[in-house]
Amino acid sequence: MALPTNTTQFGTSTLLFFLLFPLLFQIYPGKSELQLNFYAQSCPRAEEIIKEQVTNLYKKHGNTAVSWVRNLFHDCAVKSCDASLLLETVKGIESEKASQRSFGMRNFKYVNTIKDALEAECPLTVSCADIVALSARDGIAMLGGPRIEMKTGRRDSKESYAAVVEDFLPNHNDSISLVLSRFQSIGIDAEGTVALLGGHSVGRVHCVNLVQRLYPTVDPSLDPEYAEYLKGRCPTPDPDPKAVLYARNDRVTPMILDNMCFKNVLNRKGLLLVDQQLASDPITSPFVEKMAADNDYFHNQFSRAVLLLSENNPLIDDQGEIRKDCRYVNAN
Repeated sequence: MALPTNTTQFGTSTLLFFLLFPLLFQIYPGKSELQLNFYAQSCPRAEEIIKEQVTNLYKKHGNTAVSWVRNLFHDCAVKSCDASLLLETVKGIESEKASQRSFGMRNFKYVNTIKDALEAECPLTVSCADIVALSARDGIAMLGGPRIEMKTGRRDSKESYAAVVEDFLPNHNDSISLVLSRFQSIGIDAEGTVALLGGHSVGRVHCVNLVQRLYPTVDPSLDPEYAEYLKGRCPTPDPDPKAVLYARNDRVTPMILDNMCFKNVLNRKGLLLVDQQLASDPITSPFVEKMAADNDYFHNQFSRAVLLLSENNPLIDDQGEIRKDCRYVNAN
């Protein structure tokens, strides 16, 4: 672009415009954002189909709803909400599902049940990344959680991030300060992080992830009677990872996404170490107390945090692809 040299003719402000105009396109490249009802024209029944499938699967396999919520976290917290989590190990791709962080995750096969229904209606239109997001949204509602209005338009990754999963996903035994730092790096504050950990109100934990709190000595932050119950569920310090040995996150309302998790933590019955730390950390404890006392407040903060998580660095426009099969990039 030729720049004017006569500032008396064009004025200083005009000259600045010519100088800065090219930079605007570098800073704001004109990418469209996620939007509500993205598929309104291309596949009008997309969200309805996903909800139908989530509901049908819940009726047959109630734990699928919990899986959808966990999928959202494990996919979106690792670089991008782009369904990289779903890729299988094949032709140079190492699956993120092989990571120790993914231990205990299940029901991936039912993602393809949802995808098949969408492909029958609108071939190569609805992304697996949006299936991850919307199935979580509908799963949360099935579990008695808040109804969340979620944007769509994500596209699918052509690569796995297996090599860096542990750099993004905190471990259940990590310090709460590290957990807060990991969430902060993707724009979720302490209040939102506490709310997301409230997702531990549903589902179960394998004994492999519990025994370090029980053996050789019981973690003093555990209620003694609760510790005895957990020892009954996990009777040895070296459980078989392939055995069905687990404890429910919440024994009172195990399949309802409510604030019982926080009440348990305040009663020293937090199942995971990271949960129990929420009650003792000065940054998180005020939020724990408030959420334990007010389920609506918990739901509001959980909704906010889930939306932030679901919109973490998505692929849009011409980035990535729309996979035909969620397990494989189209080239495979």
